[in-house]
Amino acid sequence: MVCLGRIVAAHGVQGWVGIETYTEQPEEVAAYGTLRDERGTREFEVADMRMGPKGILVRLDGVSDRNQAEALKGTRLYVPRARLPKIREKDAYYHADLIGLAAERTDGSALGRVVAVQNFGAGDLLEIKVEGEKDTVLVPFTKEIVPEVDMAGGRVVVDPPAGLLEAATPGDQEPNDA
Repeated sequence: MVCLGRIVAAHGVQGWVGIETYTEQPEEVAAYGTLRDERGTREFEVADMRMGPKGILVRLDGVSDRNQAEALKGTRLYVPRARLPKIREKDAYYHADLIGLAAERTDGSALGRVVAVQNFGAGDLLEIKVEGEKDTVLVPFTKEIVPEVDMAGGRVVVDPPAGLLEAATPGDQEPNDA
C-alpha cells in the first residue's frame, strides 16, 4: 500500500475535508480509485474535489457533515502500489519504493536502511536507520550525496559530506569561551 495523503481538517459543514497530498499534483489523490485507511478497514470514494485556500478539498462518499469529517482528521489515505503508473523518468522514484532499501557508503560498507523519505519544504531527505545505532539520520536525497539508487539490487549508495553522519555527544563539544 502507498500513502497518497492525509486528512488534515474538516472544511465547512457539509463533510468536506482538507487533504495534505503526497502526489506530484494535489488532484492526483483521486486518480487511482478507492482510497483506504492504514489498516485497510475503511474505504473512501472521492465524490467531489476542489482547490481551497490551503490546498485540496475533497468530499468523500458517506461523509455528509462536519462531525463525520472531523472524525477522519489524521486518517492516512492509501492505494495498492499496483494502481500507480510505472515511472518512466530516469532518477525518479516513488517514496514507497525507496523505503526498505539498504544504504551503503561509496566503499561498499553498510550504513543502514532507508526507513522513510521526509520533506520539510527544502527537498527530499532519506531517513536512514544506521546499523548499531538507535537513532536515524537524515540525508539530503540529491545526486551529489546519493549518487546511486540501485532498485534491482535493493540499495542506495550514500556519499555524505564530512560531518553529516557523525553524531556529536556532549563530551565531544568544545567549551564556548566567547
